[in-house]
Formats: sequence, C-alpha cells, structure tokens
Amino acid sequence: MGLGSLGRGIGDARFLAECGAYVTVTDIKSEEHLKESVVKLDDLKNIRFVLGGHRIRDFRDIDMVIKGAGVPLDSFYINEARKAGIPVRMSTALFAEMTPSLVIGVTGTKGKTTVSHLLYYILKKAGKKVFLGGNAYLSSTLAHLPESSKDELALLELDSWQLQGFSEVSMSPDLSIFTNFGPDHLNYYKGDMDSYLNDKASIFLNQKETDLLIAEERVCRMIKERYGGRIKSKVKSVSNIDIPSDWPVSVEGEHNRVNAALAVSTALSLGVSQDTCRASLAEFPGVSGRLQYKGKIKERMFYNDNNATTPEATAASVKALEKKGRIILIAGGADKDLPINVLAEVVENSVHKCLFLPGSGTERIKEMINPSKIKLVDDIEDALDTAYSISEEGDVILFSPAFASFSQFGNEYERERSFLNVLEKKREELSTK
Repeated sequence: MGLGSLGRGIGDARFLAECGAYVTVTDIKSEEHLKESVVKLDDLKNIRFVLGGHRIRDFRDIDMVIKGAGVPLDSFYINEARKAGIPVRMSTALFAEMTPSLVIGVTGTKGKTTVSHLLYYILKKAGKKVFLGGNAYLSSTLAHLPESSKDELALLELDSWQLQGFSEVSMSPDLSIFTNFGPDHLNYYKGDMDSYLNDKASIFLNQKETDLLIAEERVCRMIKERYGGRIKSKVKSVSNIDIPSDWPVSVEGEHNRVNAALAVSTALSLGVSQDTCRASLAEFPGVSGRLQYKGKIKERMFYNDNNATTPEATAASVKALEKKGRIILIAGGADKDLPINVLAEVVENSVHKCLFLPGSGTERIKEMINPSKIKLVDDIEDALDTAYSISEEGDVILFSPAFASFSQFGNEYERERSFLNVLEKKREELSTK
C-alpha cells in the first residue's frame, strides 16, 4: 500500500514477487503520476497494479498488508484489514523482525541521516561488516534480508513513520540512537506533538534490559520524564563535550559536533577504538543535502543544505556558517504547519539577503521579515542567478529551504537534483568568463 517514487516501494514489491508472492500494489496516485515506478516492475507477471485509489476488496482475503510510510494513521483500508485479522506490517520493521543481525536504529527530528552515515563510515573504517538501510533513497531494506547474517550489523535510519511499524509488532532495535526532538510533520500529525513523540519513542519502548539507548542529553531528560519506568534498557546521555575539543569534525556547526558525539559513543560501545573514531571524524565527506560544501565559484562559497526542511534546521545551518562570511540564503517551499519565528529571527539578524522560492511556507513567513531583507524568486535557476548577482567575493550562498518541496517538486530529492544541476550549469557558465 503506497508505491511512491523514492524507490523503496519498488524494491519491496520486486523482492516479494521474486520470492514467489502474488503482489497487489495499490496507490492513490494515478498510473500516469507513477509511471516511472511502474515501468521498473513491468517484467514481473505476479504483480498487479491498482492505481488512482484503493479498493476495499484488495484488503480482504489476503495474507499480509505492507503499509508504506506516510499512509494516514486513521486509514479506513488499514482498519478494515485489521478487523479481518490480517497482519499489517511496514517493510523495514519486517526486515528487523526477521534478520539475524544486530539491529542499530537511529532516529530524531534532525541529524539522523548525518549520524547514520557517519557511524557507517566509522564502522566500515574499523573493518566491521555493516549494512546501511531504513530511510535510504532508492533502496529497499527488506530486499537485503537474504544477505544479512549474524556477523553483520544492520544500521537503520528510522523516521517516525517507519517506527510505527516497530510499534505494530512491539519491538525496538537492539541498540538505539535518538538525536534530538522538535516540531516536524505536524501537518501529518494534525498538530499533535505527543503522537509524533510516541512514534519516535518506539525506538526504545520495547527494548530489553540488555539493550542500549544512546540519546542527546536534552532528549534523554525529556524521555526519562515522559516515559519513566517504561524504559527497560540501559540509557546513555551524550553531549558535544563527549568528544575532545581538539578532535576535528569535517562537517560544519556545533549541532554536528553533537551528531559526531552520538556516532562516536555508539562506535565505542561496539568495540571501535578511539583512534579510528578520531580519524573518521576528520575524514568523513559529509552527506549530500546536509550542509554539504559544494566549492567556490568566483570566490563565493556554495552550500547544499536541501534536506533542511524545517525552520529550526535552516536556522542551525545559518548559525554554523555565519562566521565564514555574509550569508545569502535561498529558502522557501511548502508549509508543514511548524513554528517559524526562529527562521524569521535568524534571517533578520544573521542573513544578508534571503531569496524565497514559491510556496505556502514562503507566503506565511514573508510577512514576518523586513521587506528589504527578502526577494521573491521564481525557481532555483532564478534564485542562483540572483544570489550570484547580488553577492561579493567571500560571501556564502546557502541553499537551505526550511520548508517541504511539494510546492514545486515531487519530493526533496527532485529538488536537490534541480539545485545541483543548476549550480553546475552556473559553474560552467562562469568559468568561461
């Protein structure tokens, strides 16, 4: 239920069909909208498609429903399946149920991708056998099941939707990392932060006494106050001071020192040496779309922070770069009903000029900022052209949207591809002048 266009649903459907299952793929989006996904499964005769809406009969007289991330909590069709006694699973949790590997889960409102990739980098450098899955673009975690083994570590980046699947079967990862917690996805949760936190908490609520939870210190205090005696596992609180101040961290910003401390603390618990951890922090190349430095063009520094989809994330990125030079910020997009005061404040105080892309989030925030500080642009090409034209040598041009991508793009990956393509075009154009 929910094929989507990010690749995970495609991989899940192919894997199940190749195992011999008869698979019905159903999605509320039309065949035209999903044609790129559908064509990748055309060669499999035991997959049928029901697109442009769901049918109640497809949720009866079957063996299992695998629910895609983002399917509404109150889905009529899922409730009908449950009434009929049909098991409802999510693919990453189904993998975790069946794999013989030690499962490491990483969640948090922000930072989970950086922590997951940094920890993966450290573990690989230490010679560990490790698989990186969960919230990975174009990758099905479930399809890795035949290759998983007892001597492999399964490192899973888990968003709140995927953790619903863990709650469904009353399980949590063996080793869990909780990076931070703040407002996000409130359009999906209808403004209910408690529901959002409860989904996140599934990463530790079903851990055993022998398991371990590693959490950022403020998160640690919050979950102990909130969940108290329900936490059975060992708990370790981590802050930025848990790595020595003279250890270089390749990714910018104080928030990334916290992310580094979480990754190092986890690696040490798995037997990795301090020397390996220190070397890894200095060498880690970063993650695309997470405050990633993309080099200079005519002495202007460019950063790709596409995956900053909340006002708080963009504010943190601005603060991480404000000592490098004047900041020209490219932001804007679709509103997620999140508090935006922090972004308005950082634009007023720490940004030279903010170029806003179209979207409901832009319409909401532009009224809160001095008009002299902002300029509305039509698209990413217009934004980069404008940013370059108003910039000087030594300036920082930061693409950090603060809002969702859906006002102009199908998803955040499509938005990032557009930014990177236009940036390279700009680089080539200016290199000849």
